[in-house]
Amino acid sequence: MTELLDAVEIETGSRPAASVIWLHGLGADGRDFEALVPELDLPDCAIRFVFPHAPMQPVTINAGMVMRAWYDITDPGLRREDERGVRASQARVEALIAREKQRGTQAGRLVLAGFSQGGAIALHTGLRHPERLAGIMALSCYAPLADTLADEASAANRDVPIFMAHGTADPIVPFSRATHSRDLLRHLGYSVQWHDYIMQHAVCAQEINDIGGWLERVLA
Repeated sequence: MTELLDAVEIETGSRPAASVIWLHGLGADGRDFEALVPELDLPDCAIRFVFPHAPMQPVTINAGMVMRAWYDITDPGLRREDERGVRASQARVEALIAREKQRGTQAGRLVLAGFSQGGAIALHTGLRHPERLAGIMALSCYAPLADTLADEASAANRDVPIFMAHGTADPIVPFSRATHSRDLLRHLGYSVQWHDYIMQHAVCAQEINDIGGWLERVLA
């Protein structure tokens, strides 16, 4: 049985009927984005934000230091991918989705979101999830295991709204890697709402505003 990750949770109203599972980046934890919830300026509605903590594991590129990570990274060019780690995190996120469904959130009222490594796992998992989701938000990231997507993609999420955003000066996940993933998704028929910002590996004020508007639309 897949472990259920510990998480920080914020509910914007009583009896939430929608959920956003938001995955942090490498070395951070579930508290990394909780302060953004009020900044999204969402209308009065009950949404449960779930910010899980990734497992602790050694990360090769950081001299084997143990930190919170969704998968291992072995080279700065992100050329060699940790398929085992990606798929293990996919299973953990699927367990979180199942828990939200048990708590009353239908798949069509659930958004998978993430930043950096977390965005990569949100994108990977959401496109393969067997039920139609409300949306996928992928920030400062790329599509991992891209060569397997065409065969593994879920028909239910062929038209899922996808919000992708990236900094034009990102030194961690190259801008070209993100645009390559965007172009691949569009080539496969996905509708990607793309945003780029003059920033590095971060989130900016305009991006937060754009995220808030997108969430309001997909969860309307």
